[in-house]
Amino acid sequence: HEQLVESGGGLVQAGGSLRLSCVASGIALTLYDMSWYRQAPGNERELVASITTSGTANYGGSAEGRFTISRDTGNNAHYLQMNMLKPEDTAVYYCHAQRYLLGHKIEYWGQGTQVTVSS
Repeated sequence: HEQLVESGGGLVQAGGSLRLSCVASGIALTLYDMSWYRQAPGNERELVASITTSGTANYGGSAEGRFTISRDTGNNAHYLQMNMLKPEDTAVYYCHAQRYLLGHKIEYWGQGTQVTVSS
């Protein structure tokens, strides 16, 4: 069975922190580039952060230096540490993994975890 399971979302006051976790089953994350996306009501899904198999991290503008993506291949998981949260960070956050095999993209999505930041 191949799946990504997310956890760590919740309700937090502005300025607080959350750590999102995405644990993979049946997916060897050493082979995959990993990302976090988010989608707020009425908005399109946007990229928050990504990290490649080589460890190169990239962040969307909304991260503004407040978020850190990391990977723990020993536990077959990746994380998003979110600090100094703002109400506009409120969204459903999704983890994502992808790789290319013979030019064909293989990808998986988590089910999403709700993050709500109160003002």
